[in-house]
Amino acid sequence: MREIVILSGKGGTGKTSVAGSLALVAGKTAVIADCDVDAADLHLILKPERVKEEDFYSGYIAEIDFQKCSNCGRCLEVCRFGAVQKKKDQYYIDPVKCEGCGYCSYICPRGSIGMSEQKVGKLYHSHIRTGSLMIHASLGIGADNSGKLVARVKKDAQTTAEQNGYKYIIVDGSPGIGCPVISSLSGADFVLLITEPTRSALHDLKRVWELSQRFHLPAGCIINKADLNAEIRAEIEVFLQRNKILHLASLPYDNDFQRAITEGVSLVEYNSSKWSSCFQAIWQELSQTKEN
Repeated sequence: MREIVILSGKGGTGKTSVAGSLALVAGKTAVIADCDVDAADLHLILKPERVKEEDFYSGYIAEIDFQKCSNCGRCLEVCRFGAVQKKKDQYYIDPVKCEGCGYCSYICPRGSIGMSEQKVGKLYHSHIRTGSLMIHASLGIGADNSGKLVARVKKDAQTTAEQNGYKYIIVDGSPGIGCPVISSLSGADFVLLITEPTRSALHDLKRVWELSQRFHLPAGCIINKADLNAEIRAEIEVFLQRNKILHLASLPYDNDFQRAITEGVSLVEYNSSKWSSCFQAIWQELSQTKEN
């Protein structure tokens, strides 16, 4: 079983469009994991049919028992996050601001503040039209712990692949280099980087590649919108060659990316004559690379 993580240093490079097209090309050989839990949108392309749904809990949140509370204000004095508020002579906890540190509960003289496990999102197992399965999730509004939710998505994807004999796991990761990206790279076999020929994208490509090297992962790259800026595209190509990053493809700027998402389909479905052979070739090279 091989795990391929698709990343981009910045948003808007076409990462999810690439992930959706590779999912269609890989078909029944791959489990799909959407680890972009902060702003999940792969479901817009793959339209998963949910077969399993569960709440995801991580971290803790303070709650005041108003029957026990004497309104002494000690919790307000010690809270460094501004989570303790007062309204009409009664203290309460703002759940969005609470970091779950538990200090207010520790110092409360009447024991009126308890710590309860916090629901931060939902986890889904779904069927997709490739005949395969998709593991995905959604993070609650204002919730953190996205890295832990990503870890759970990956764990369920790995278990699903092992139990059902899937050969690949295709992971659509988050943009950037933050906690959810680090979590998505853990246990991976290969990282596919999606970039575009802009100065900011090149800068962020270097950052996410440097992060992937902390995990000692081989890498490949697709340059999307490659015809936008020939000078920066050449700089990206030099960077790829210098760092032995496999240059898998250079894709032209094309409105098919936006149109396909609007239609709720992958590129290879929206315009098969233009994109099918392209992504077949990318997947074939990716597959061969992983088997070496």
